[in-house]
Amino acid sequence: MISDLNDRSREILKLVVESYVETGAPVGSRTLSKKLHENISPATIRNVLADLEEYGLLYAPHVSAGRLPTDLGMRLFVDGILEIGNLTDEERIQIEAQCKTNGASFNQVLEQAGNLMSGLSACAGLVVAPKTEQQRLKHVEFVSLGPGRALVVMVTEEGQVENRVLDLPVGVTPSILIEAGNYLSSKLIGQSLTEAKAVIAKEIRSNKAAIHELSTKLVEAGLATWSDTSDDGVLIVRGQSNLLQDINALGDLENIRTLFTALETKENLLRLVDLTQDAAGVQIFIGAENELFSVTGCSMIISPYRNSEEQIIGTIGVVGPTRMNYARIIPMVDYTAKVVSQMLRQK
Repeated sequence: MISDLNDRSREILKLVVESYVETGAPVGSRTLSKKLHENISPATIRNVLADLEEYGLLYAPHVSAGRLPTDLGMRLFVDGILEIGNLTDEERIQIEAQCKTNGASFNQVLEQAGNLMSGLSACAGLVVAPKTEQQRLKHVEFVSLGPGRALVVMVTEEGQVENRVLDLPVGVTPSILIEAGNYLSSKLIGQSLTEAKAVIAKEIRSNKAAIHELSTKLVEAGLATWSDTSDDGVLIVRGQSNLLQDINALGDLENIRTLFTALETKENLLRLVDLTQDAAGVQIFIGAENELFSVTGCSMIISPYRNSEEQIIGTIGVVGPTRMNYARIIPMVDYTAKVVSQMLRQK
């Protein structure tokens, strides 16, 4: 559709969107006439605004008001008119310094990335951590917490650490916990939890398990726990309060609460990662284009990050008002995802 617009219509659409991003308020013909490069009367501008409204790119919130862009108008602007800015050297240094903290675990890096996205964008930072089920193990250890309970510590090759508390079968001693940890270390390191569970099940079926019956039960219980609870990844959201500072632009406060409730449900976590699977880089979802944001007046900018095998394992992004500063936030999200990917390749 952008090719159907003449230069004058494109410029007026651009000015309406830029004004909306800056103020959140409708813009009228007189204001636009002062910003246009050519000398055009307000009457002529009103005719162009009417045409853009007929195309579904603009709308008037009430009679005699100026115009605001629709979601379609924002999409047309982002895809065909927007000039993407470049990060400053200071912003690049800040992103690298915060993500590449020496000694930080991968979980801590993701937490920092979420905080960073929120702080730099003044929106909500969003990070979907990898699914533990599909990551390869580097270390597994069981730690006794007293009678009937143990802590299992898993470290993946990506550096993600996950701790889970298990209820133990009757009769499991600390020595059996050590034995079970040694068994996992000798048999399963370098495999994903899904693969590990299959290996153990095969050994148990063929009666070739090299560990005591109670230890076998412990391993079975532990792997079942991981499989049942961790296959949907982890959602990290930072800066939700940023979305609540401009209620007029975002609409009903309850809609924002509903959005975060939806984001935090398991069935929606992997959908955020799936949105990036077929894309080379940044993906932008504006308002009603994504059902998660259809009633909230929000948009989402996300980019995938990859492991050392170039597999997409998670997503970094920003959720903010439809009038967020796309030119600044798009390169910010893209660069942060690339920095996190570089860290994973070095592990």
